[in-house]
Order: sequence, then C-alpha cells, then structure tokens
Amino acid sequence: MPDSQPTSMDLATYVAGTLARNLTDVVISPGSRNSPLTLALLARKDLRVHVRIDERSAAFTALGIARVQRRHVGVVMTSGTAVANALPAVVEAHMSHTPLAIISADRPERLLGTGASQTIWQEGIFGRYAQTQQITSVDDPISFAADQVHLNVALDTPLTPPALPELVGEARRVGPGRLDSPPSFIDHGEVEVDLNKDTLVIAGDEAWEVPGLEYVPTIAEPTAYTPFHQVHPLAAQFFAQSEVAVSHDGGEFAASTKPEQVIVVGHPTLHRDVMALLADPQITIIGLSRTDTFTGQPDLRGSRVKVSGQSSDHWVKVCEAAGEVGANTVRDVLEDKKFGFTGLHVAAAVADTLAVGDTFVVGSSNPVRDASLVGLPFDGVSTYSARGAAGIDGTISQAVGTAMATQSLQPDEIRAPRTIALVGDLTFLHDVNGLLIGPDEPRPGNLTIVVSNDNGGGIFETLEVGAPELRGSFERGFGTGHDIDMESLAEAYGVAYLKATSLQELLGHLMDDVEVPEPITIIEAVTTRDTRRALAESLKK
Repeated sequence: MPDSQPTSMDLATYVAGTLARNLTDVVISPGSRNSPLTLALLARKDLRVHVRIDERSAAFTALGIARVQRRHVGVVMTSGTAVANALPAVVEAHMSHTPLAIISADRPERLLGTGASQTIWQEGIFGRYAQTQQITSVDDPISFAADQVHLNVALDTPLTPPALPELVGEARRVGPGRLDSPPSFIDHGEVEVDLNKDTLVIAGDEAWEVPGLEYVPTIAEPTAYTPFHQVHPLAAQFFAQSEVAVSHDGGEFAASTKPEQVIVVGHPTLHRDVMALLADPQITIIGLSRTDTFTGQPDLRGSRVKVSGQSSDHWVKVCEAAGEVGANTVRDVLEDKKFGFTGLHVAAAVADTLAVGDTFVVGSSNPVRDASLVGLPFDGVSTYSARGAAGIDGTISQAVGTAMATQSLQPDEIRAPRTIALVGDLTFLHDVNGLLIGPDEPRPGNLTIVVSNDNGGGIFETLEVGAPELRGSFERGFGTGHDIDMESLAEAYGVAYLKATSLQELLGHLMDDVEVPEPITIIEAVTTRDTRRALAESLKK
C-alpha cells in the first residue's frame, strides 16, 4: 500500500478484510462516500462482489443469496437515503431469521445536522431490525453475532487513494452455510406429546423435521419439509368440524375429524381455515420454534418433543380421506372450463414440471397459496418464499440472488441448475429493476421467471374488498390494472421472453428442455382474474 494512503482507505481496508473473514459475497451500489469501501472490496480476491445500481435491489439480491447460504451476505451503499432503501430487505431478513449484513458509508459525526449533502442520521436507522455498530477507526470491533448486522462506517475525506489498492486474498469455493438450523438457534426445551390423541401437525416456513413426529399427518406449506403423511390444506375445513361424512377406499363413514391437539412447527401464515384451527378453544395448541417467534398463542411451547403412543390407523385414514377430498376439489376446479386460464392453472403447470434438483422461488400473495393448493412441498425441490413479513418486495432480486447462490454451490456442473420463480404481475412490476444486471456482473445461468399476469391485484378478488357491493371502488383502489407490455420490458432489460395464453402453451414452454438455456427467461402467462372469486368459492364447497 502507498505510504500516502488516506485514513479513509485504511478504515475501508480494515472493514473489507473483516468482511472477507466472515462472508463470501457482497453486493455494492455505486456512490461517492462509499468509494473507499468499493475499492477495498474490489481488491479482495476472496470475496465474490456483485454490483447493482439500485440499493433496494442490491439489498434484496443479498437477501436471496443469504437464503441459500444461511450465512451473512453483505450489501454496501453510500450515505443518505441510499441506506434507507435497504430497510424492506432488513425487515424481511429479521422476520425470517435470515442473516444479512448492511455496510453503510457515512460522513463524520461533526457533519451531522449541518446540512451537508447526503447526510442523515444513520446510526440506529433500522431500529429493532438491525442494531448499528458505529465504525470510526480500525480499533473499533466488528461483530457478526447477530443475524442482522449494520456496520455504519464513518469515512472522512480524502476518499480515494493515489493508486488502486493491491489485490489480496485467494479465490475460494463457496460451500453451504449453516443449513441444519437457523443461525440464531434457540432451544425452548422439550414438550411431552401423547400421540394416542388425534394429532395434526401444521408446518410453516422455517419448519424442520421434528424427531418423533415423522408419521403424524401434516399440513405443510410450500417452504416447509415434505411430510410422510401430507394432508391437503383444504382439509382444514373438515378439521374445524366435530364430525363429518367422508368417503375413503370406496366406502363412506361418519368420522370425528376435529383434532385433539395441533402441533405448529415453524411459522405458518397462508390459509385462513388452517390458521383458524389455532384459535379453536377445543384444540390444544403446541408451538415448536427454534427462533424467538411462535405463531399465535400456543398452550405449550418448545423446540423438541418427547412422544408417547402413536397415531391411530383410524385417525390417519380420516386425515387421508379429508386430504383426498381437498386435492380432488382442486383438480375438479382446474378441469372446469368456466374458470378459464387462471393463476391456479399456472401454479399447477409449474408444479407439474418441477424436477428433483430444481430450486423454486415463489412470490407472496396468490402464487404461494396456489402452489400450496396444487400440492407443494415436493421432495427434492428447494423452495424459498418471503414468509417473514410476507411482502411482495424485492422478489425478482431475491430470485436472482437465490439462483446465483444455488449455482455457486455446484460450480462444476456443465449446465447451471434450474431455478424457477413464480410471481404475480404486480410482484414482478414492483421489483422489475431486479433484472438490471451490468454486463460484467455475475448473473444466473438458468433462471426462469413465470409471471402469472392477470393485469392487477388478483388476490383482492377473493378478499372482503372484492365483494359485489364494493365493486364500485374495487378496480381503481385494488384491482389496479396496468396494461403493461411485458415483452417490451424483457427487451429493455435484455432477457429472453416467452408468452403463454393457455395451459398447453405454458406447459410446452416449461417442458422445453433446451441444451443451453438463456441466463434469464421471462414466461408471461396471460391469465384472468374475472373468475377468481368464483373459483375461490368453489374450493370451499
């Protein structure tokens, strides 16, 4: 290093070296105040550096990488409102217990409150979602003990060295991080569970296979594990009743269908009828979590179970029968021509063409619920969705980050492993800038983004605001049609584009196994939401 190196570069070199010892990937956005950090990071051969113009997209790209790696991924930005753009990703990271490191450049403290350009109060900007570590000298310690880390680095002028810093470190292969448990594992103790009682497991995001519960009937959300006795979520309407008539193996019988106890694993959020079971005073609720979050207000809490007894054959058959009714109901609706080509059909097509080894990223709102209705989770498919805060924010950027992180785990493959993202049109448009990747940047090698385009907010069709008596204000306030030309958007961002106006066309595109796929392909599935409310009502029958 030159003797005349400014103190800003000394500090940036210290931070970059610390990041290299704890991270494998950082995403940076251009700026003046963070120029020492940018130069120091680009000189690290032991870090994979990604560049994004938009700080919001940068933060969500880092979050997507971190979901796969289960270790901190850094996002670096300049001072001012650039830092605030990371807040949505930080919130999702916090709520989903995904490690993320935000490294913000700042001006020296003496300039706060003086009207200096691009200067705001950055210390504590993320509140409870990420505690700030103020870094002003090379003697300040840096800790990655928390899941969400905010390093606020005060850099004084001059900001650039007289010459580029020398390259340091050695390139390294990126392996998976802590996949067996969340980084902030919390053991809440053991709960005794008598499986002689009629027991149902509800597995949500962050769920894991709990020893002792392997063969208990389970309603599993798409991002949960794949249970041995998987029960369709539409069965929840039967479990809410004390007794119903069910058909199974060619016979009919009256059965007691209300479980005596429900064990909640992880963080379920998707289906109202499923969540309603957690509020039933006649059902004992046992919550299992490995984080500080428990869904609802369980009667008993823990992280492990000590089981006695086993599920009766009668109860397993009841659950299987109720699940079959739910699955058959979905199949019947999909075959009913009166509903046309809907988002549920799109989810079914994607599900039918997923293969072992694929990675699936599913957007919030209707897509993740549709994926659940058509039968996910699947064995051998890694599924990711933003279920922490359950927003549509940054989904395209997360899909890009997820795809890149997945292929980095298999660098020797001739063809990059396939990542499929299923999103709605509003989710796509909300983060279309996630497709803005510079020509010299690492990019996915095999990412297909399926956009279920019903020209607006299809999920609102099924909610209370979609009722007939409120339709006068619906389209403008909730439907929010846009008439966007997605092919032109794809062209503008330099990605491949395909269009499907029917289920057969979509299946054809998804099954077209080309030898050398495009790095990113958008498949626009043009669907209708006019029948979405009626379709939802049919699923409840």
